[in-house]
Amino acid sequence: MIAGSGHTAIIRSLRWAGWPYGWAAQVRAFLYRRGWLPTHRLPRPVISIGNLTVGGTGKTPVVILVAEWLLSKGKRVAVLSRGYRRQSPKRPLMVSDGGRLLVGPAEAGDEPYLIAQRCPAAIVAVGPDRYRLGQWVLDQYPVDCFLLDDGYQHLRLHRDLNMLLLDATDIAGIQALLPVGRLREPLSAACRASAVLLTRADSEVQADSVWNSVRQVCARLPEPITVQFKADDLIHIMTGERRPIACFRGARALLFSGIGNAEAFHDLARNEGLTVVGAAVLPDHARYHRSLLNGIRERAKRAEADILITTEKDATKLKELLMPDDPCWALRLWTDISAGRERLEELIVSAAGAVEKGICA
Repeated sequence: MIAGSGHTAIIRSLRWAGWPYGWAAQVRAFLYRRGWLPTHRLPRPVISIGNLTVGGTGKTPVVILVAEWLLSKGKRVAVLSRGYRRQSPKRPLMVSDGGRLLVGPAEAGDEPYLIAQRCPAAIVAVGPDRYRLGQWVLDQYPVDCFLLDDGYQHLRLHRDLNMLLLDATDIAGIQALLPVGRLREPLSAACRASAVLLTRADSEVQADSVWNSVRQVCARLPEPITVQFKADDLIHIMTGERRPIACFRGARALLFSGIGNAEAFHDLARNEGLTVVGAAVLPDHARYHRSLLNGIRERAKRAEADILITTEKDATKLKELLMPDDPCWALRLWTDISAGRERLEELIVSAAGAVEKGICA
């Protein structure tokens, strides 16, 4: 897969390689649109948060934010996720019952486990068929509304709010379908969205470039809601100690991560004043083991790093592998809605109240 703004011309010349993939996605969407493949409704509102591309657009922080908003309004929230790369992927599994974690990250999958950690009052469940998973959850717990994690392509399940996330820094990724670009579907599939969130929209020029590309194929979309991810605290993985990241400005840091967009993580660390002396970029959803961590420790030693820093998602898999004296910290993010916050809150509250209004009856 080719990525990066310098490769735009190459991507355009190789777009034909993604045509079979795009054709299959369009046929599938057409069959659902015409009702030849059935779409099922759960008896509670469903808010979907997803994207058109592979890799990290920031879905997990946005899911956490929306869950926190709904929980603060007294809603009983259940998050439905596929649980990508988890163990036993074919069976439904309860990650959290809204009071306690029931399984670890290997069984749950990285993102569902992190969501359950950050939103302890939310029910979190994983399974391949989110309609059946939602029914399974309702058989066991009272739920007011569902959040569908990474649900944009899960057309089998009806949603009352369809939120699409687009990474404002990834103009190259939306120029072509897999395997050349990063698109799972043609860009015109953005027309299904009821709200578009431009994430990592720190640069107005980059955000406008992505938005203009989308508007060329979906002229009727509402104006985008812009999102930025900010550094919150650093959390010591072994002790749980939290410190403001400002305490570490100037520290020599070795970064390591297995996420979809490692460069965004690196940029964030640099922008917060850390001196990045090296970075280990692992595959998304990387499985950690002791020899891998020994290699990271050696790199840190050679680079004379003061601390090791990883992401919250990676940190969920590390505690049992670290040594007590490892200076290993996780960077915690918070989600800033820089434009359109009130509109997004209104959309979410309205969708979450769909049952009371009779929309989903």
